[in-house]
Amino acid sequence: MTSTTVQETATDEDRHLKQRLGYWSLVATGIGSVIGSGWLFSAMYAAQTAGPAALVAWVIGGAVMLAVALVFAELGMVRPESGGLVRYPLYSNGRFAASIVGWSMWVTYVANPPTEASGVVQYASSYLPGLFEHGSLTPTGILCAIGLMAVFVVVNFFGVQLFARSNNIVTAVKICIPTLTIVLLLISGFTHTRGAGGPANLAAGGGFAPYGFGAALGTIATAGMVFAYTGFRNIIELSGEAKDPRRTIPASLITTIIGAIVLYLLLQIAFVFAVPQHLLGKGWSGIDFDSPFAQLAMLLGMTWLYWILIADSMVSPSGSGIVFTASNARNVFGLAKNRFFPQWLAKVHQGSGVPRRALLLNFLVGIVFLLPLPSWHAIIGVTGTLIAFTFSIGSVSLVAFRRSGVSPRGARLPGMRVIAPFAFVVSALVVYWVPWSQLVLTMPIVGVGLILYAVSAIVQRHGVGEIVGGIWLVVYLVVVYGMSAIGGFGGLGLLRAPWDSIVLAVLAAGLYVWGTRSGTAYLRGRPALVAHLRGGDAEEGPGPDLAEAAVADAAR
Repeated sequence: MTSTTVQETATDEDRHLKQRLGYWSLVATGIGSVIGSGWLFSAMYAAQTAGPAALVAWVIGGAVMLAVALVFAELGMVRPESGGLVRYPLYSNGRFAASIVGWSMWVTYVANPPTEASGVVQYASSYLPGLFEHGSLTPTGILCAIGLMAVFVVVNFFGVQLFARSNNIVTAVKICIPTLTIVLLLISGFTHTRGAGGPANLAAGGGFAPYGFGAALGTIATAGMVFAYTGFRNIIELSGEAKDPRRTIPASLITTIIGAIVLYLLLQIAFVFAVPQHLLGKGWSGIDFDSPFAQLAMLLGMTWLYWILIADSMVSPSGSGIVFTASNARNVFGLAKNRFFPQWLAKVHQGSGVPRRALLLNFLVGIVFLLPLPSWHAIIGVTGTLIAFTFSIGSVSLVAFRRSGVSPRGARLPGMRVIAPFAFVVSALVVYWVPWSQLVLTMPIVGVGLILYAVSAIVQRHGVGEIVGGIWLVVYLVVVYGMSAIGGFGGLGLLRAPWDSIVLAVLAAGLYVWGTRSGTAYLRGRPALVAHLRGGDAEEGPGPDLAEAAVADAAR
């Protein structure tokens, strides 16, 4: 079977996907992802690392995520496609860039269901002893988490419509509980119920920024902030199953991000205000709860809220786990169409419209994540950084699409000349602000992705053009890792703040120019691919996709 025939067969599977997701279902998908285990834990871990200055980090993280979301909103309008986040780099920069980004993105996505499941079990340990001890899940806790992950798969197994209906109901419940928690904890802070510190806590425990503003910046990736915000990407992953994508995708993305910024800022304020000051004897780093908001409610005498939060600890992470299970199946589907994963994974079950083989693969790999990283915080510390890295490529793809004529005038959002480079540069900074001791843990993961690409390139005989289009991305990684090693965020300290961040921002701006020029040249050198990408009507969904054939022919 020829390369062209294989790709046509794989991408014809798009026809079996069902375009049934409207605006409200997409919003529920985004909000359902955002309100997961992140809201239960992020406020505490951010406070531990940065104190009240975590509020600044939430604002910066929210601004970055809004810019990134707008970039992907335009990409989703131009090319609505399930698994689109790993397909856009293929179209704009070729297989090398798509493989690096796709691999990193898959690792972050496949880690989400075990993350959410471990969050549920960690909270459940408050009333079911023996599940979580000494900062990690016990063997019994791991088994419970695996069982919950199996439930996520079952909900997704029978079709996108069942997924959407169940997720709409769960999301409605998930919005109410955090809102109730915010109101009650803020009231307790202002009334000083049971010793709640209130606004005075903003200066307690060492001041507003007890560990410096550098620590606050580091929390954006490591304390679960990026993880909490990043649920918006699931809207793009499911865009091939959206109705009227040019209208519903940008509207649902903007609604999701703005709602998330407001929610998480208020949750952080509520947590800071509610902590009793006598617990701050060792500073904010001494605050340590297994079930943060639930235990705070108990300390403040709100037993009934405690039990509501314990119950919600099953609902919120589970709802997010269900959404990420759905979107990562499409992610694998896209990687298989990219020929990075085996072709048999690019199979959609005709009756349900679900890539079931991808679902099962992700379930098995997710189990592996739980074994070496058996806690919510341990998993997030590694994957949060990779999430931020994968944001950068969207800006490059957007500009390449525009300059090569792929993006029609009617599918362009205003302000992208500023928003796209801003999203790229600040995404690089978010990765850099991660302490070197944690950033270095991601290097083996990226290294494995490079090895897998090398193997596939040899087997599939990729042309030089496929590699040239992604060289800038390798340089990007070298620059970020190198700057982290010598910088002031846990590195050698040869460059101190703020000069280290300024230098990296300048270097990232240069890499942005290189990446966009590389992407534009790649597309302009493949007129058949550009014609294909321009030829489909985004309103009608993806349809049969021959783009891979065009890419393969051009590479040869």
